[in-house]
Amino acid sequence: MKDSNFLKEMNARSVWHPMAHPADCQANPPTIVTGAQGVRITDVDGHEVVDGVGGLWNVNLGFSCQPIKDAITAQLDRLPYYSIFRGTTNDAVIQLAEELRDFFEPDGLSRAFFTSGGSDSVETSLRLARQYHKIRGEAGRVKFLSLKKGYHGTHFGGASVNGNANFRTAYEPLLAGCHHIPAPYTYRNPFNETDPERLAQLCLSALEDEIAFQGANTIAAFIMEPVLGAGGVIPPHESFMPGVRDICSRHGILLIADEVITAFGRTGSWSGSRHWGVQPDMMCTAKAITNGYFPFGAVMIAEQVAQVFESDETGRAAIGHGYTYSGHPVGAAAAIACLAETIRLDVPTNAAARGAQLHDGFKSLMEKYDLIGDVRGGEGMMTAMELVSDRSSKTPIDKATIGKIQEETYRAGAMVRVSGPNIILSPPLILSEDEASIILSALDAGFASVS
Repeated sequence: MKDSNFLKEMNARSVWHPMAHPADCQANPPTIVTGAQGVRITDVDGHEVVDGVGGLWNVNLGFSCQPIKDAITAQLDRLPYYSIFRGTTNDAVIQLAEELRDFFEPDGLSRAFFTSGGSDSVETSLRLARQYHKIRGEAGRVKFLSLKKGYHGTHFGGASVNGNANFRTAYEPLLAGCHHIPAPYTYRNPFNETDPERLAQLCLSALEDEIAFQGANTIAAFIMEPVLGAGGVIPPHESFMPGVRDICSRHGILLIADEVITAFGRTGSWSGSRHWGVQPDMMCTAKAITNGYFPFGAVMIAEQVAQVFESDETGRAAIGHGYTYSGHPVGAAAAIACLAETIRLDVPTNAAARGAQLHDGFKSLMEKYDLIGDVRGGEGMMTAMELVSDRSSKTPIDKATIGKIQEETYRAGAMVRVSGPNIILSPPLILSEDEASIILSALDAGFASVS
C-alpha cells in the first residue's frame, strides 16, 4: 500500500468529491478509509473508529456481512451480468422481486422497477407518476409538490423537488412545475410554531393551499421522506404523513415515499411509511437494499397504480425508461442475501433501542454544551443535533468550529457527519450499546475541545 502522504497527494491531484468544493478537498485532505470490520473503520494511518455514519446511511448490517459477500461471489461466478430490458431477464431479479413483494405487502406495494441507486429511484418515480396520469387521460397532471428541507438525490428531477438551495442553485434552471411547502420542522419554521402537532396541521393547511393555488388537476405527485434525513433528521408529528396521504387521495395526487434512507429498518419499523401507518402509491428504495455492497435500488409500486399500467390498451403504458444496470443480477443476488439477513437479525428492534440511547445521549450533551441548540431524532437510528453560536438567536454555528468538533470527535474514536450546522448520526443498525457509548463519549470530547 502507498503511504499516507502519497495517497493524499494523489487524491488532491486526481479526484473530485461529491458535495464538496474541489479546492477545499485539496487544502483539507479527506480521511482515507482503507479497512472496515463490523461497525468500525480504519484509516490509512491505522486509526480505528466506530462509524457513526453507516457509510452513507446504507451499511445497515455493518462491513462484515458474509452472506452478502458470498452471494455476490457466487453470482459473479454464475452470471455476472445480463440486461432485463424488453425480451430478456435473469432468475436472480425475478426471485428478488417476489421477495420484495412479500416484504412490502403491508405497505400495499406489489411491483418493482429496478434502478442503480437512490437518485435513479427518485427519477423513476417522478417519470412513472407523470406517465400514470397520461395513461388515465389526465395529461395535464405534470407538477410535483415536496417539502422544504427535503432531499431527493441529484438528478435534475430529484434536484428540482429538493427543498435545499445548496443542491439547486448552481444547476438552475431546473425542472419546471416543482413547488415546495414548509416542512414540519419545529426548530425553524415560518409559523414560529414549536408544538409539533400544531405545526403539522399548519403544514398540511399549506399543502391544501398550494394544491388550491396550482389546481389539483395539474399536480402529478407529492414526494416526501417519512423522516427528513439529509435535511437535518426532521421527524414529523405522527399526524403529518397520514394527513398528507388523506389530502393526496382526495385530490387524485400520487404519494411517493422517498425511503432511500428509511426503508429496511432504520426508523425502528420495517419502512418509514409503515412507521406512520401510511400506504404510499410508490416507494423509492436503495442504499440498505444491498447494505452498500453493490449499487442497486428499486421503486416499489402499489397494486392500484400497477393495474392502470397493466390494463392499458392504448400503448401509453409502454415504459420508455430504464438503466443499463436495472435488475443487475449481482445486485439482485446481494439484495436477496441482504434482505434475508436483515429479517433474521430483526434490525428494527435494535435500531429503536440504540436510537433511543443516542437520542438521550444527545440531550445530555445539550445540557452540558450551549453550542447545541436543538436535538432531533428518536425515530430509530436517525439522530441529529443542530449547533448554534447563540441559543437565544439560534444563530448557526460557524463552519470552522463545527469542523473542529468533527475532527476531534474522530480523534476520540467516532466518525460523525456534518451537514450545514448539523451533526448527524446514522450508524449501522447492528450497533451495540457499548459502541453507541463510544460515539457519545467521542462527541463529548469533540465539544470539550472547543468549549
